[in-house]
Amino acid sequence: MRFRDLKVIKKLSSPFVSIICGSLWLAALNPSEAKGKEKDWITLENCQLIPNKANDGDSFHVRASDTEYLVRLYFVDAPETASVGPERLIEQAKYFGLSVPEVIEIGRDAKRFVESRLSEPFTVVTRLAGGLGRSKVQRIYGFVRTKEGDLGEQLVANGFARIHGTTATAPGGSISADEREKLAGLESEAKRRKVGGWGVAGQTPNGIGASPDTFRSISGTPTSSSLAAATIPGEVKNRPKEKTQLGNIDVNTATEKELTTVPGIGHVMAARIIAARPFRSADDLKKVSGIGDKKYAQIRPYFQ
Repeated sequence: MRFRDLKVIKKLSSPFVSIICGSLWLAALNPSEAKGKEKDWITLENCQLIPNKANDGDSFHVRASDTEYLVRLYFVDAPETASVGPERLIEQAKYFGLSVPEVIEIGRDAKRFVESRLSEPFTVVTRLAGGLGRSKVQRIYGFVRTKEGDLGEQLVANGFARIHGTTATAPGGSISADEREKLAGLESEAKRRKVGGWGVAGQTPNGIGASPDTFRSISGTPTSSSLAAATIPGEVKNRPKEKTQLGNIDVNTATEKELTTVPGIGHVMAARIIAARPFRSADDLKKVSGIGDKKYAQIRPYFQ
């Protein structure tokens, strides 16, 4: 290089030189390597959940400082909360071995579970990678950390989400295969405990025994009658409930198994009660979705 060329480069501003060098460096990488190195992980601290009717179990509006994001969780997919997107709902129902109406209820429970977990400030770890979907707000993928741990893992552990969707090498270098293996272990335990979507009566595991034609009967936006027609066959009778004494159950510490011993409380309702904790007293049970005056009068005597 000639001396006069060095003088020209020296006159260029340092930011401009940095841009040129960075571009040359990325160009030297193969495409997959470049894509992975475009953005480093950043941590958004003290995030707050923004109420929005579009929020669900795996995608929700978040405020970090003065910026609003729509955060989509890596690795997990919670059921839809309404009878829209029939193909996706059918796929989710088959995964849990449920009917479409049942899986929608699990999706609503997942939304309530997330609202409970995100009622206090939380952290989002993200590369600001754009998430799919239409939104005026910046939509990003991320890992959400609460005081109870990783939110995606909590959803799977409680039977509120399936292992599905966009993956990433987690912050700290843990490869995606390790995270999927961890989630698979949590899911197996959720199945064993029969919590969330794995504890619904009449369940046919993983859709076994369901006719494909049953699911194809839904087209366009399902109506209430078409959703009912999508029920998976092979329903089984509920086992008799274990007897429980009146006034013996602590609403804030009872396990799902203990809650389902109460006449009128099934696995889905038990999951809703757990997601709504903590309660000031058992009188707050009337605030849980699905517990009306009649149901409340039936179950309240069993709680302290």
